[in-house]
Amino acid sequence: MAKKRKGGKAKEKESNWQERVVQIRRVSKVVKGGKKLSFRAIVVIGNEKGQVGVGVGKASDVIGAVRKGVADGKKHIIDVSLTKANSINHLAKGTSGGARVIMRPAAPGTGVIAGGAVRTVLELAGVQNILAKQLGSNNPLNNARAAISALESLRSFSEVARDRGVPLEHLYT
Repeated sequence: MAKKRKGGKAKEKESNWQERVVQIRRVSKVVKGGKKLSFRAIVVIGNEKGQVGVGVGKASDVIGAVRKGVADGKKHIIDVSLTKANSINHLAKGTSGGARVIMRPAAPGTGVIAGGAVRTVLELAGVQNILAKQLGSNNPLNNARAAISALESLRSFSEVARDRGVPLEHLYT
């Protein structure tokens, strides 16, 4: 009976993670016998409390590809430091491949102003007020990875103070 409880807790812990499929694409590989079809799924996973990850899965069926994408996304989860207004601390830029993303903090009540895969990443990270722009590429995988790159580059005030070797109060003066 104790094992069942532990399993129940694990399922509860898992249930607060949300997953959204950004893209499902049918891909083919030419082999000796002809074309072999498979599916590639891009999945964003997050808990809306500052943790988010992007994963890619390939399988011969869609459900298997999504399952593999979720597992890959859980391996690549990052922590995002948010302000009290559920925004980011400062301007952030991220790149991945040909995609570039610029993110700016926004005032409370602004909402998530972003498009495509970047919007999905920001919503699942728990960001509620932000301005974001995709530049360069419209590839959903590269844009999602560029958004993750921009969120990774964020630093909190306490981290900056620690790196500079100054008390936190001296940053505001």
